Amino acid sequence: MLKTRVLTGDRPTGPLHLGHYVGSLEERIALQKEAEIFILIADVQALTDNFKNPEKVSDNVRVVALDYLAVGLDPRLVTIMVQSQISEIAELTVFYLNLVNLGRLEQNPTVKKELAQKEFGKEIPVGFLAYPISQAADITAFKANLVPVGEDQLPMIEQTREIVRRFNRLYGNILVLPKASISKVPRLIGIDGNEKMSKSLDNAIYLSDSPSGVENKVMKMYTDPKRIHPTDPGHTEGNPIFTYHEIFNPNAEEVADLKKRYRGGKVGDVEVKHLLVEAINNFLEPIRRRRVEFNENPKLVDKILKEGTEKGKQVASETLFEVKKAMKINYSF
Repeated sequence: MLKTRVLTGDRPTGPLHLGHYVGSLEERIALQKEAEIFILIADVQALTDNFKNPEKVSDNVRVVALDYLAVGLDPRLVTIMVQSQISEIAELTVFYLNLVNLGRLEQNPTVKKELAQKEFGKEIPVGFLAYPISQAADITAFKANLVPVGEDQLPMIEQTREIVRRFNRLYGNILVLPKASISKVPRLIGIDGNEKMSKSLDNAIYLSDSPSGVENKVMKMYTDPKRIHPTDPGHTEGNPIFTYHEIFNPNAEEVADLKKRYRGGKVGDVEVKHLLVEAINNFLEPIRRRRVEFNENPKLVDKILKEGTEKGKQVASETLFEVKKAMKINYSF
């Protein structure tokens, strides 16, 4: 029986955070021994809204790679690649551009939301508007049949599926139709109470944060805005500090006790937050240790990226050959 082939990845615009961990990294770690996993550091996609500041992207390629290795992704089991170094993806993107109309791109819910956040106005980069097509090229280049994503990325996978169906109808059954896999925590609330933890919103706890950095952020976390005094009954549902306790505090009895006391006005935010600081720092400690080990060996990290990219390029080249043959543009002269 063939292994499930997985394509996943991240934009290198900064270090990865707890939202990335529960949203995708945790599932990648769980799958790495049983599936064939390709992980793309999507620097080309990151340039669609950082083209004026390319250093922000290039400087973070190794940062993201270190995060991958620190959380326990094993380069002997997974393939870590750099998108810009696999030109076959760009070539596939060009071919797929003809399979999607402008109106469909503009109506993509994820794109619409991100366009509003970026505030491009009338200066929308074509590359940004068309990045769902590039993402389809990422997925299909490696013939992935499973793509772990957060809820907000589901429209992107559906757009990929539309492209695959149309290509296969026109040219033959070449591309693999992927399915989305939603993590058990598809969206982690930000420390400011925003519905999503995000680098751009500056409301994240990073996997590389120091113990004091975690403490500083947790102690400033948004809680129940209607609770003025520690003796006031508080709400635990939708309260970020309890959402984080449920995910990162392995002591279920302690969490249940904190919730009970919080609802009864018998514990203050400070105590709850201090215990959360301890839980998150305990969770991050082995990640920090592994990160230091890899950070002290940059040649090894470069080797992992080089070998992974070379493997990815070979796989993508085979897909591109099949695509060009199906499209009757595999000229022999």
